[in-house]
Amino acid sequence: MQGGDAALKQVLADFEHESHLNLHNHPIHMSFSGGALTVAGEVPDIAPKKRIVRLAHSLNGAGELVHRLRVKVETPVGGGALPDSVCERLLHAVDVRHCVICAFAKGQLEMLRGTMDAAGNGDGSGAIEVTVQDGVVTLTGQVISLSHRRLAGVLAWWAGSCCEVVNLLDVSPAEENSDDESTEALHLVLEADPCVRADQIVVKSQNHRVILEGWVSSEAERRQAEQDAWYLDQIDRVVNRIDVRA
Repeated sequence: MQGGDAALKQVLADFEHESHLNLHNHPIHMSFSGGALTVAGEVPDIAPKKRIVRLAHSLNGAGELVHRLRVKVETPVGGGALPDSVCERLLHAVDVRHCVICAFAKGQLEMLRGTMDAAGNGDGSGAIEVTVQDGVVTLTGQVISLSHRRLAGVLAWWAGSCCEVVNLLDVSPAEENSDDESTEALHLVLEADPCVRADQIVVKSQNHRVILEGWVSSEAERRQAEQDAWYLDQIDRVVNRIDVRA
């Protein structure tokens, strides 16, 4: 990366212009050391988080990026409410209904659905293990497709009150990401979202960018569809061309 502090200031200026986010209210800290660019701070939601990571990648090229950006949680939940909420989402999602669901709590693995054999494999279509620490939800285990992996990550975000979702789910058999796969994954997400009429939305994907077209009945539904797209792993740009028709 060339330009040191000047380059860091430029990427923050580009981010503020692109996202319309006032960085005085949401300070983002960037530092460059030993070939690694570190980005840290709190942002109001997933969209500015994805935007700043993409711009930081473009700034640092092939160098290492360490991002410690977190989504600000206005009303933190106490006790086991967050892991319970994540697991509840997974348990009621039709597309992962055959997955074993379990959660780590107080150092113990609690089975919520299904059983695990001696090798730790699920007896259905995979197994999803949920761990929550300091508002960060981590998903481990294995699922049958990349679309199911990405859906599980969105379901964790939907639980609310989490500042980050770390999706470490393996896919078996292994599967490469593609534009078609991104489109399929977002279709799964939109169909699972009760606040969105998925059959009225057209999804196009190209090179980690999603374009949304079609029509919905309210501005809230339009925003929800865009938010769902931002939640999807490996998507760093969303173009919302959905019309609102009363």
